[in-house]
Amino acid sequence: MDIIEQIKNTIAENQVLLFMKGSPDAPQCGFSMRTVEALKACKTEFAYVDILANQDIRANLPKISNWPTFPQVFINGELVGGCDIVLDLYQKGELQSMIQEVNEA
Repeated sequence: MDIIEQIKNTIAENQVLLFMKGSPDAPQCGFSMRTVEALKACKTEFAYVDILANQDIRANLPKISNWPTFPQVFINGELVGGCDIVLDLYQKGELQSMIQEVNEA
C-alpha cells in the first residue's frame, strides 16, 4: 500500500482524527497542544498521527487535504481545519456539536 492509500485509509477508519506534531500527551508545538486541548474539552476519544515520526505522511497529507499546515483535524473523513479553525469552532460550540453527532452515530 502506498503512502497516499495509507493516509486515506487512516482518515476513513477514524471518526475523529488529528494529524499533529508529537502526541496528545506530549505535543511538540503550541498549535498541536491547543488543538488537543479543544478535542479533550469535547470529552471525546480521538486518534492521532505524529507527523514528526513519519515524514512521508507529513509530506503527502497536504496533497490530499489541500491544507498546507499542521495540525489537521478530520471528523468523519472530512477535513475540519487546523488549530485556528478548530479553536473558533470550539468557542462557538460548533465543534462540540460535530463531535456529539459522531458519538451518537
